[in-house]
Amino acid sequence: MRQLNGVYTQLFNKGHGRIGHLFQGRFKGIVVQKDSHLLEASRYIVLNPIRAKLVKNPNQWKWSSYSATAGRRNSPPCLTVDWILGQLASERKTAEEVYRKFVRAGIGAESIGKYLRGQSILGKDDFVEGLRDHITGKKHIPEISKRQRFIDRPILKNIFTTEVLQSKGARDEQIIEAVERYGYSQKQIADHLELHFSSVSRIMRMKEARSRK
Repeated sequence: MRQLNGVYTQLFNKGHGRIGHLFQGRFKGIVVQKDSHLLEASRYIVLNPIRAKLVKNPNQWKWSSYSATAGRRNSPPCLTVDWILGQLASERKTAEEVYRKFVRAGIGAESIGKYLRGQSILGKDDFVEGLRDHITGKKHIPEISKRQRFIDRPILKNIFTTEVLQSKGARDEQIIEAVERYGYSQKQIADHLELHFSSVSRIMRMKEARSRK
């Protein structure tokens, strides 16, 4: 992926007389818990152009894998469709028909996002907990996005419980912990607590001042 994002971008820019990024954002490799989750993820991806209101039918987006998987056109050499179709039916034509219905049923359906943790793991809480060792020791590697480094962190609602919010001192201590231990940004915390950003920033500066004494 580094080769694709780096070297290929340079070649493309040189050939087309352009500069700057070619691909948006980091590459996201997601660990998936179940085959059913992977099917949902594949459907979610091919429906992205519809959610973005670029097309009305997934078959209209020519850069998608949908048409080849649905049997509407030949599959290019770089694309593997056998696994997805094999999950739906043993006979290929039947599987392609089931796939088309499966994708149509996903239009407007609930997003898989509620099961996506840290933009890197798709599964339920017990599955994420089982992968805790996978991320241990990686929280300070800058090349890994913060969301992925802190996938096992508690959500802000669980950090700032009703009991904590009853005490300003306890709240401020949790603000410090949320930033330093769990990697939340000061803006995320300010938005969650409905505080001005400067209030959270002041708490962090006071903590730093105490540490220097």
